[in-house]
Amino acid sequence: MKALKVAVVIGTRPEAVKMVPVVLALKADHRFAVRLIATGQHRTLLDQVLDHFQLSPDVDLDVMLPDQSLAELAVRALAGLDQALATECPDALLVHGDTSTTLVGALAAFYRQIPVGHVEAGLRTGDLSNPFPEEANRRLVAQLAQAHFAPTAQARVNLLKEGVADQHIYVTGNTAIDTLLTIARRRQGAPDRPLVVVECHRRENFGEPLAEVFAGLAEVLSSRPGLRMVISVHPNPNVQAPLAAAFAGRSGVQMIEPPGYPQWISLLESATLLVTDSGGAQEEAPALGVPVVLVRRRTERPEAVAAGTVWRVDPSRQEVRQAVQVLLTDPVRYQQMASAINPYGDGRAASRVVAGLAHTMGLTDAPPAPYSPAIAGLLPQN
Repeated sequence: MKALKVAVVIGTRPEAVKMVPVVLALKADHRFAVRLIATGQHRTLLDQVLDHFQLSPDVDLDVMLPDQSLAELAVRALAGLDQALATECPDALLVHGDTSTTLVGALAAFYRQIPVGHVEAGLRTGDLSNPFPEEANRRLVAQLAQAHFAPTAQARVNLLKEGVADQHIYVTGNTAIDTLLTIARRRQGAPDRPLVVVECHRRENFGEPLAEVFAGLAEVLSSRPGLRMVISVHPNPNVQAPLAAAFAGRSGVQMIEPPGYPQWISLLESATLLVTDSGGAQEEAPALGVPVVLVRRRTERPEAVAAGTVWRVDPSRQEVRQAVQVLLTDPVRYQQMASAINPYGDGRAASRVVAGLAHTMGLTDAPPAPYSPAIAGLLPQN
């Protein structure tokens, strides 16, 4: 039987991190032939991940321009992807998550009547403006996809509420954990010298919210001699300006360019806690036993908050300062978060995605067994 050609579309570092194990699992399966298409939405950050795993795009659109608007990015990416799909003629296309690349990839495939599989489907905040534009992107992709690879049971419920048929949903766990577990292990206990790692860059926090977050962190730094703070500085000027204003002249803080993926995981392994507005970091850090202070008004990952691995606060100076101070001074609260079970995966999500795709494409009669933290031995049975 001729192998089915599957196009995998990525554009940002988080997409690359989470789709690498899917690409590798597809390459290892004789039923599929894989073509990796990159839009280049995050040029350097994307290349860092692919280089580490010795992967290179079969098609590279390189659509990113300085200060490009969302509309300009979408137009350039849609035109490039349409041409790529016309040339490649894949039997199916996989997209991940909620980026502009994700939405445009699904739309380009829909226009050419190519079945779409959506990895990390079903995440919802219920608020189209938080996160922006990601919440709208993932809802729209759900209307275009034929296969929905939901990381958790709650994500499946969200899709069902929106009218997605149950037989088109596969609960897989999150592929981020697959990638992380290839290079890291969960640590035991906090490091001796406190280190706060910071990564904040979301569009909906631009302006006053980011200024508030950084001001709160600067106050913590000033009040605790010996505290170290490492801040991953996103290249967007909307992040750099409030950072410079909050931390000018302060000691104890190190600002770094966004590290490569292995270096990022190494940094997390040495962290006392993580302060972030990132989506994927809510899955990565708890898998290493690192508590997360999430500075978002809404989160599409309520499982992490419910499990106790993530403490969500509004992006305000007072709330950020209080949460970080508590985790640095209250060993009981810290240990509760550090030892809580991460609900997002067991390292076998990619194999479930491939099995679900095979079922969708008619290669197998039975769907894969759904991921469950209890069945995987990560959570106690009730």
